[in-house]
Amino acid sequence: MIEADNLFAMAFVLSGLAFFGFWIDGTELGKKTSGVVWIILLGVLLSNTGIIPAKSQAYDFVGGVLMPMAIPLLLIKADLRRIFRESGRVMLGFGIAAVSTIIGAMLGYVLLDLGDIGPKVAAVYTAGWIGGAVNFVAVSEAMAMTPDEFSVAMGASSPVSVIALMALLMLPSIKMIRMWLPSALIETEDKGGQDLQLKIDDMPLVQTIGLITLSAGICGVSQFISGLLASPQYYVLVITVLTLVLANVFPSQMAKLRGEFSIAMLLMYLFFAAIGCTTDATSFLGSAVILFVYGLMIIVIHLVSVVLISRLFHLDLAEVVIASAAALVGPAPAAAIASARRWPTLVTPAVMCGIFGYAVEIGRAHV
Repeated sequence: MIEADNLFAMAFVLSGLAFFGFWIDGTELGKKTSGVVWIILLGVLLSNTGIIPAKSQAYDFVGGVLMPMAIPLLLIKADLRRIFRESGRVMLGFGIAAVSTIIGAMLGYVLLDLGDIGPKVAAVYTAGWIGGAVNFVAVSEAMAMTPDEFSVAMGASSPVSVIALMALLMLPSIKMIRMWLPSALIETEDKGGQDLQLKIDDMPLVQTIGLITLSAGICGVSQFISGLLASPQYYVLVITVLTLVLANVFPSQMAKLRGEFSIAMLLMYLFFAAIGCTTDATSFLGSAVILFVYGLMIIVIHLVSVVLISRLFHLDLAEVVIASAAALVGPAPAAAIASARRWPTLVTPAVMCGIFGYAVEIGRAHV
C-alpha cells in the first residue's frame, strides 16, 4: 500500500512503531514482554501483509546513520574511574556474571544444532546478556547479520530475558540460595540512600541539539579514521574508543549533560522498527524455537554458575543479583530491581556495571 519512495509515509510508520514501543513499555504487558518485541512483531506484520515495503531508503538511513549515533550517547558518561570506584564488589559479581554467560553460550552451542546461523547467534546472545540490547545490536552489525537473522535472534531472546528477570527477582526468596549465599543487605534494612525514582530525563533544548551534534561529530570523525585505516567495517569500534576518550578526559563536563539516554533509546527503537519491517516472517517462525531453547540454556547455566562461583568470593546475595541483572538486562532494569528490593546502596553500582558492560561489549564486538 505504501511505496518505498514515499519517505514521509515511511517516517510516519517507523516513528509510529517507536512511539507504540515506548507507550507499551509503560503498561503491565510491556513490562512483561518489552516494547522492543512488539515493535519488531508489528513491523513484521506490516511488511509481510503488503502494507509497507520490505526495502526502502528509510530503513537504510535508520540503520546506517541513526543507529550508530546512539552509541556515543550511551557511552558519553562512561567514566571508567567512577565506574570502578563506585561499583565496589558488585563489579566482581559482574565479572563472574559475564564469564557465566560465556560458559552458557559455549556449552549450548556445542550441545545444540543451531544450523548456519549458530556462530552469529552465539556471538549476539553472549553480547546481549553481558551488556544488554545495545550490545546485541552492535555485535549483530559486526557479524553482518541479515535483517531476518536479527529478527529471529532478537524475537527468540526477548522472552528468555523476561524469564531471566523474573528468576533474578525470585532468587532472594529461595531459602536454599540464601543459605548458600548469605546476605547482610537482605537480612537487615538497607539505609544507604533513597529509593530510585524513575522519571523522564530533563532535556533542555540546547543540550539536546548539542548531544545530537556531538554524536554526529564523533560518528563522522570515526568513519573518516576507519576509512584512512582501510577498515571501514570497524568504524563502530572507533566510535566507541573516541567516546570513551571524551568521557574519561572530560568526565565533569559529560556528567552535566541531560537527556542522552532518552535520545539514544529513541534512535534504537527506530532501528528495531526498521528491523521488523525488513523481516521475512517465514524465516522468523521457522527458526525461533531452537534459538529460544538455546537462550534458555544460556540463562540457566548463567544463573547456576553465578550462584556457585560467587560463594568462592564470599559475595552478598543482593550484590550477586544486581551484578547478574546488570549483565542480563542492562543498567536501568538492574537499578530498578535494586530499588524494588529496597537496596538503595546498590542502585549506583547497578548503573555503573551496566554502563561498563556497554563499553566492554561494544568494543569487543568490533575487535
